[in-house]
Amino acid sequence: MYLVIDIGGTFVKYALMNSAAQIIKKAKMTTPKTNLIDFENVLFTLIEEHDLSAIKGIAISCPGTIDTDTGIVYYGGSFPFLHEVNLKRRIEEKYGIKVSIENDAKCAALAELWLGSVKDYEDSVVLVLGSGVGGGIIIDGKVHRGVHLSAGEISYVMNELNLQTKEATYFGLICSAVEMVKRIAAIKKIEDITDGVAVFNYINNKDPEAAAIFDEYCLHLATQILNLSYILDPEVVAIGGGISAQPVLLQRIKWAIEEIKKMNPFHMATPKVVACKFQNDANLYGALYQFFISNEGENVLSPNK
Repeated sequence: MYLVIDIGGTFVKYALMNSAAQIIKKAKMTTPKTNLIDFENVLFTLIEEHDLSAIKGIAISCPGTIDTDTGIVYYGGSFPFLHEVNLKRRIEEKYGIKVSIENDAKCAALAELWLGSVKDYEDSVVLVLGSGVGGGIIIDGKVHRGVHLSAGEISYVMNELNLQTKEATYFGLICSAVEMVKRIAAIKKIEDITDGVAVFNYINNKDPEAAAIFDEYCLHLATQILNLSYILDPEVVAIGGGISAQPVLLQRIKWAIEEIKKMNPFHMATPKVVACKFQNDANLYGALYQFFISNEGENVLSPNK
């Protein structure tokens, strides 16, 4: 059995999983964001709730730039106190159990590579739509990390630059699913501005105000998918995150790509866009796969083989 931990901005989700990638049990707790001591206390309490004699390894999905070999976290995303902390070594030394750690967006990409929508492709891009845009670039069947471990940090791609102020707009902000939902919720006076279900009810019912904001969102996404197609020329682009469960998202992204190409006939790219198989549990599956890669090498067989 493996203990798999997904550290998110709101919750720490954790699960017991077996080598066949089955979730035996899962739960979550509120993520402490105050300081390293509070964070580690919650993490250690979570680990100690389990029978460690039955745990073969601990697999962690974490925000930030991650050196998967050393276990050092850089920057830490929503957790700046994790910068330069070797979370892998701290847990291994405390409990004497093998630990792996990987960036959360790359975990989502690994889940799709292992068991999901890009498992039959050598070259692909996985985009995870959430508060920002997480990314995973897969080349020759492996997640590409880059010399500074920042390959796939799609959120930092600039969308536009103001030539006077030199200020930029960013892919991660302009294509934030969370912000898109909030915009529509505010206009439609939905009490809970994070209520994605209510927002997509308006979108699916073709409400003009909701549809206009959503189409703008999809056009921005389509623009960057085309850009990525020219830079990487992947076989497929997979769209993940909670909103990828909505069929209308893929429909309007494909519409947006065709609209852009119609008005810009020099475009030759024809990106294949699909939905990710995994949504909320993607990071758990990907973290487990990274554990297997770290300890057994790249050629980990699918549990179905």
